[in-house]
Amino acid sequence: MERIEWPRAIVHLDMDAFFVNVHILENSEDKGIPLAVGGKPGQRGVIASASYEAREKGVRSAMPSSQALKLCPELKLVSSNRPMIRSCSSKIMDILARYGTLERMSVDEAFVDLSLQKNPSALVQTILKRIKSETDLPASAGLATSKLVAKIASDFDKPEGFTVVEPGTESKFLAPLEIRKIYGIGPKTASLLNNLGVKTCTDLVSIDIQKLQPIFGQYSVKLKNKAKGIDTRPVDPSPWIAKQQGTENTFEKDITDKETVESALLELCKEVSESIGHMGRSARTITIKLRWSDFTTITRQKTVPGEIYKSKDIYKTAKTLLYENWKPGKPIRLMGVSASRFGVSDQQKLSLEFE
Repeated sequence: MERIEWPRAIVHLDMDAFFVNVHILENSEDKGIPLAVGGKPGQRGVIASASYEAREKGVRSAMPSSQALKLCPELKLVSSNRPMIRSCSSKIMDILARYGTLERMSVDEAFVDLSLQKNPSALVQTILKRIKSETDLPASAGLATSKLVAKIASDFDKPEGFTVVEPGTESKFLAPLEIRKIYGIGPKTASLLNNLGVKTCTDLVSIDIQKLQPIFGQYSVKLKNKAKGIDTRPVDPSPWIAKQQGTENTFEKDITDKETVESALLELCKEVSESIGHMGRSARTITIKLRWSDFTTITRQKTVPGEIYKSKDIYKTAKTLLYENWKPGKPIRLMGVSASRFGVSDQQKLSLEFE
């Protein structure tokens, strides 16, 4: 069999129903049943992760738990085990780092550059078997010449799938796929493309670029390249830091009065402060999320001149955003606070100076 020459070989590994399967490690009796990690319906929680048995019943991530239980009355809801999730994630990333340059994307997915390996496809199969044997957790993978195509391929045959897109076959692989499958094409861009009759990657490759340029300008070339699978981004080995740290609370009953709302906001700010404090980070941008009783949701953010990490400073910024968008008496169903645009905190700077 002739060996394939890979100009670049990049694998995207994505753990299957990660939160759910981490739970099953310590609760084997829950294997094979409709299962979801999420908040309780009485507290108006939402689904964070669903087993494939639950997905067959229509249960999806970010769905209200009450809706999930209506679709699947036999659904078992459990809370996430964060320490266990972090521990499993660390083991997986350690395994991946042994085989090539690692770019961690989140707790349960990463890219690895296997370009220096003689047989990348065989090696990915070895990696998947090793993860399964050392963690007992299922994973799927996609191998391609670019990050863009590898990520799409990893989602192609879940769970425990492995899809290889050989060099030169990228366009053929992407051709029938809907444009929303392409990273960077969100609902708004897709809607604009649909108005031009562009629904699949084939359509995007075929359309005259002059029809795209009045709407997308210089981005038109990038759009067409994405549909062809052209993506030159390298695997970035920089230490992974979550792009934002946040928390939110869906209230058992809508809250309306000033004192209750401010108290809830302060607690959220304390949680965010603690999270970024553990990271040794400070933030420049604070975002609040508000969901009204009719499920209308807004997010607003503010970037501060310096960097903050103390709860009182986060609260001050979040409170300003709150009163710019809410008047006492208006029912709030959900509230969230997050911090982003991280720098190194003053405490961490001091520790680094003395290392």
